[in-house]
Amino acid sequence: KVESALVPIPVSVVDAAGRAVLDLRLSDFELTVDGKPADISEMYRSETPIRLALLFDNSSSVLVAREFEKGAAIKFFRRVIRPEKDLAALYSVSTVARLEQPFTRDISSLVRSIELFPPPEGATALLEGIIQAAEYLAEVQGRRVIVIVSDGDDTKSDATLEQTLKWLQVANCQVYVVKTTDFENYKRTGLRGGNANIRQLAAERRMIEISRQTGGSVYSPIDERELDNAFRQISAELSQQYVLSYYPEDEKEKRGEFREIALAVKSKPNLTVRTRKGYYVPK
Repeated sequence: KVESALVPIPVSVVDAAGRAVLDLRLSDFELTVDGKPADISEMYRSETPIRLALLFDNSSSVLVAREFEKGAAIKFFRRVIRPEKDLAALYSVSTVARLEQPFTRDISSLVRSIELFPPPEGATALLEGIIQAAEYLAEVQGRRVIVIVSDGDDTKSDATLEQTLKWLQVANCQVYVVKTTDFENYKRTGLRGGNANIRQLAAERRMIEISRQTGGSVYSPIDERELDNAFRQISAELSQQYVLSYYPEDEKEKRGEFREIALAVKSKPNLTVRTRKGYYVPK
């Protein structure tokens, strides 16, 4: 019963220069839940096992940079997965989301699955793919991480953003996004940025909100160097995180409700703390 009440809180802390702060102690953190001070029970460093699902957008909207994106994803798996500890799975997302490689410690199986991706085609059921991955991750113990490689567009899902966020919070998933829109535009035009249409802006806001609510981040690379660096930064962040444990008091009266989390580092306001924004009380 105590295990089921645990709320894991993965935390990334950086200084004003963007460098990871690695020397904090449990007593340095200050947690509030619904605006009231709350006790943090334990703190672990990043040796906690990772359970990772990579969602690869393979719809017709992401054609131009597909081969390099595949290569960058392969390098990411080789960097981040520790075969003795971690598990990773691979999804493709087009008109439907499909589990291409179930959880494995074998990097070569993940590489093979990426290399065998068919050419991009079809619509994009991205939100449904995220929910499917969250359900899958919820079945295992460990730090649950979703990495999305996509332009963020969704042309097929019945699920809403709010429903997707709830699934992610219930499953305790942290989401990182490697947004491909700027990469694709740069490949076509040689220019950074461009005139984003309304659909692109909506997709961008959607990805920012998903990462913000779950304590992840969004990367928008424009070329091969920046794309590779985005995967490298995600890998580095996962290896430098703190994982705090919060055991709520009796929450029977709040079953099914969302509880808001805020976390700070005492006496160090110049530090940036990124973590999940809340959790749902189990029903």
